[in-house]
Amino acid sequence: MRNLSNQLRPAASALHHFNAARGGYLRRVVATLATVALLGAAPALAQAPAAQPTPAAPDYVPSSGQAGKDVVWVPTPQALVDTMLDMAKLTPNDFHMDLGSGDGRTVITAAKRGSKSLGIEYEPEMVALAKSNAAREGVTDKASFEKADLFETDFSKAQVLTLFLLPSINEKLRPKILDMKPGTRVVSNTFRMGDWEPDQTSAAISGCQSWCSALLWIVPAKVEGSWKVDGKDLKLTQKYQVLTGTLGTDTISDAKMNGNEITFKANGATYTG
Repeated sequence: MRNLSNQLRPAASALHHFNAARGGYLRRVVATLATVALLGAAPALAQAPAAQPTPAAPDYVPSSGQAGKDVVWVPTPQALVDTMLDMAKLTPNDFHMDLGSGDGRTVITAAKRGSKSLGIEYEPEMVALAKSNAAREGVTDKASFEKADLFETDFSKAQVLTLFLLPSINEKLRPKILDMKPGTRVVSNTFRMGDWEPDQTSAAISGCQSWCSALLWIVPAKVEGSWKVDGKDLKLTQKYQVLTGTLGTDTISDAKMNGNEITFKANGATYTG
């Protein structure tokens, strides 16, 4: 058998030199192509503008007295917000709504007391501001805001309703308020509701210089008509929470509704129910 080692070595050596040369050539070709590609792309890269960061929207700062759809915006002093919610005896079990919620302070305060609270506001900038304020105060789980017309809003599910509107608007809303569930507490900053007398008035003295009065109404049950009490005919006439009438032949006095509860006097006796 002939030994082919000597014949194969030169071939292997030649192959090694060929591969080395080819590798160097390919590296030069790749480098050249990369340079050409880069130079060709350079004009396009130079023409592409650098990405600019989106500028942050400036913070919206409302001014007291600015015009709105139905009323001008004037913030309720925080001291009166606290007084209004105290008068309403707001609890975490209550659903609270604020009509014309502005910067959200009443809704946010109610949420901090544990109540689910919804603000109704027509101006979109104020809605956005109120949401931002609620997020900053950490109460977005309980405080929410909607852009809506207060005259088209269903607020019948609220147990507590707060508002800072004009007397004329309060009167327009009054029929819907009187149709709310008996016992609903309604509190207004400063302004009355026509000839519907409030059940309670109060004022915030400490920390309040203007718009410091609060008025509370409790929605009365509608009881006008004829009833039987102790075998006698009770005939009632009703104007809001105030009652007049007779029990048998006796005229009743001090007759009033407090939500679902009735109180009156007749012939020296006091009746409640």
